[in-house]
Amino acid sequence: MRNIKFYLFVLIGLVSSVVKAQQATSKLDVFQDSLIKTTASIKAEDSDEQRLSKNGKFVKMLVEALKTPNSFSYSFDSLKNVSIVKSSDQAFRILSWYVQLENGTYRYYGAIQMNTGSTPLKLYPLIDQTENITDPNAIGNNQKWFGARYYEIIPVTSGGRLPYYVLLGWKGNTQTTTKKVIEILSFDKENAIFGAPVFDGKDLKGKNRIIFEYTKANAMILKTEPKAGLIVFDHLAPFDPEMVGKYEFYGSDGNIDGFKVIGGKLKLQENLELKNNPNASDDLYADPKKNVKPIRKFE
Repeated sequence: MRNIKFYLFVLIGLVSSVVKAQQATSKLDVFQDSLIKTTASIKAEDSDEQRLSKNGKFVKMLVEALKTPNSFSYSFDSLKNVSIVKSSDQAFRILSWYVQLENGTYRYYGAIQMNTGSTPLKLYPLIDQTENITDPNAIGNNQKWFGARYYEIIPVTSGGRLPYYVLLGWKGNTQTTTKKVIEILSFDKENAIFGAPVFDGKDLKGKNRIIFEYTKANAMILKTEPKAGLIVFDHLAPFDPEMVGKYEFYGSDGNIDGFKVIGGKLKLQENLELKNNPNASDDLYADPKKNVKPIRKFE
């Protein structure tokens, strides 16, 4: 009789858990529909004031959605304007997006959601301070963020030390140039820390992040090559030697460079020869507002 009661108790508990999970999913479905409608209304606005105001409502609604128990496992896959990438160790995920302004520049928004299961939400809001950052190489935190729309997370561990994560991001910039960034993310007790001197190679001493800038009329590759264990990227150069430092005249010169994790550092590898395996997600590595193919020199 005791065994029967025990199994009944377990069964009731399982059924209750399933019902709660279904209720949470239904609630998040409703939130997602509302978020999609708000996104559409942001795009329909003509003025920066109205776009940013409606984006503020979007932020509040998203935070409310994330407060739903077990929201970490909800993909929000119909919310196309928000890039959502999860760390492979399932420790956190980053939600990031942008609002394009009337003058052709961008303002970035985001949050890091920690995997807390059914316990209360732990969220690091990402506050874009690009306009106020005088040194783009400075180490910042989630309150002083060099905004970007991230699309890949690569965990790095070395010698049992606390891990850091490499983030690959797209950063629309102005009417003439686009940027991409290799960002370094780590955590302390109170903040998410952005930037660290982990780069090793020519002219990279003291670099806390890598920023690429190039003409908006072109595009560049910045992605991982898992089989080779590399982060690979187009080598950028001016179209004319007289244009050095004028990034609206920069594009790929057909060469591929990369970083390989060696001893906990990102070691520069130059003039790589890689095979290009076509991938349906390749478009994610170019300006999402363009259909321009990057110049590739893969054999």
